[in-house]
Amino acid sequence: MKKILICGGAGYIGSHMSHWLHDQGHRVTVLDNLSTGHRGAVRWGDFIHADLLDPASLDRALAGGHFDAVMHFCARSLVGESVTQPYAYYLNNVAGTLNLLEAMRRHDVGRIVFSSTAAVFGNPVADLIDEEHPKAPINPYGASKLMAERILADAAHAYGLRSVTLRYFNAAGALPDQGIGEAHLCETHLIPNVLKAALGDGPALKVFGDDYPTPDGTCVRDYVHVQDLAQAHALALDFMEASAGAHAFNLGNGQGFSVREVIATAAEVSGKPVPFEVAPRRDGDPASLVASSAKARAQLGWVPRWTELGPIIESAWRWHRDQPDWSRQGA
Repeated sequence: MKKILICGGAGYIGSHMSHWLHDQGHRVTVLDNLSTGHRGAVRWGDFIHADLLDPASLDRALAGGHFDAVMHFCARSLVGESVTQPYAYYLNNVAGTLNLLEAMRRHDVGRIVFSSTAAVFGNPVADLIDEEHPKAPINPYGASKLMAERILADAAHAYGLRSVTLRYFNAAGALPDQGIGEAHLCETHLIPNVLKAALGDGPALKVFGDDYPTPDGTCVRDYVHVQDLAQAHALALDFMEASAGAHAFNLGNGQGFSVREVIATAAEVSGKPVPFEVAPRRDGDPASLVASSAKARAQLGWVPRWTELGPIIESAWRWHRDQPDWSRQGA
């Protein structure tokens, strides 16, 4: 049994992580400022209200905790918003991460799993993006995450911090039977917005651009189920037991689906039409992002269980269909 501090555990991926670790017998403590998370999502383990931008609150959270490791999910993560509010992204994602790392050092916590993103790569120059792909983010969100990755590498050299960075491609899906799923006050992710459109919960879906150099003109993304992401984080804990230094892995299914394919699959799963309209491209959106996760498979032993788009969307559909009140709130 390990004692794990989950920063951002009231959010989408963090709440699924809490469930996974609790289910495996670990002791979980969630740290969150509830700015975008939801208190109702903290259903496994203890809760500490704290903020990465408040070092005193971090000291109080870590004092006497004797945590074996930290999982860091706290971040601003909206690509478009990062373009218009870059200071907020560098403050939260870079300065906040530094505050957390300094607090960990003060309280002798030497291991961290860091939530990163495919946005660190920018526009791809290969069909499958592996860890050696050039890193040239095209938006402040990706740049802030890449800076945090660099800090972790420097911390490994200077302080002996052990870290695993996991770069998600597109997290999706839910655990409807556990009552947790993806719900944000300001929802920008495609699958939940497609499902909301199918439910008639809001305006017609906007498809941002249909003139990309892809088979049907819409953006192509690699969708990975949130439960598979949780599994990868748990494997990262074991990996750090034997592996010093800073390590990074890409997490995706290795296949891409276009916006139009997601819409068609959601309509089939839900049995409802998905109204949509084409809008101009958004700043900072690459045409295609598809992962190579060969390194994670080889070194972490990670094997995604959710490999088809239909079941991923079906799990999210059940969440949105059966949790209509919560899906209008932040989680």
